[in-house]
Amino acid sequence: MSVWMIACLFICFNSRPCLSPSLLSVSRSALRQKDIMALTNPMNPMNPMPMGPWKITVYDQEYFQGKRMEFTACCQNIMECGMENIRSLKVECGVWVGYEHSSFSGQQFVLEKGDYPRFEAYSGSNSYRIERMISFRPICSASHKESRMTIYEKENMIGRQFEMCDDYPSLQAMGWFNNEVGSMHIQSGAFVCYQFPGYRGHQYIMECDCHGGEYKCYREFGSHAQTPQIQSIRRIQH
Repeated sequence: MSVWMIACLFICFNSRPCLSPSLLSVSRSALRQKDIMALTNPMNPMNPMPMGPWKITVYDQEYFQGKRMEFTACCQNIMECGMENIRSLKVECGVWVGYEHSSFSGQQFVLEKGDYPRFEAYSGSNSYRIERMISFRPICSASHKESRMTIYEKENMIGRQFEMCDDYPSLQAMGWFNNEVGSMHIQSGAFVCYQFPGYRGHQYIMECDCHGGEYKCYREFGSHAQTPQIQSIRRIQH
């Protein structure tokens, strides 16, 4: 066990690198504003996860065979836990997002409650074949009560806009005028946006507690985002 001190911030780390740290004591008045923002960012691996009903079991072989590990918090790099790759998994509690690479980067996969016996089950119909998932974390803002977001025509929340609180397999069918979204604001809950209609293509997980709920341009949609093309959106519920 080791302890770091950062401007009156005490963080205790478990010796196992795959577990997220727990926050022991914080004197926020002593922290700079940017430190506070970093510590409240759910994408920051140093951010303590709120207590919640989350549990995922991962396996290094298909059909739930081979080495098995259980997690109730984020994992920044499964390889540091002694597992080369995740080839099947079971989501037992909560909703999770998996990533193609370590440090929550690369392609994203929303992982809802259920069994995923092979990588195709969680990678979905992406634009290219993906056979690895190296990091993952709970989606803390997933809600079964209310999810609300606004999409905008252009970057920085300007241009035509549309408020959404439901699932939309085709944005064009509901009246959105093109196949791109310039920016968006997530007021509550979490959503998964897809590149193509019918919930197909690249996935982008959008959360009210990430970026302050504001995604000002497509480059903030995810590290794998190459264009602002989004043609279907649905709520992430637990």
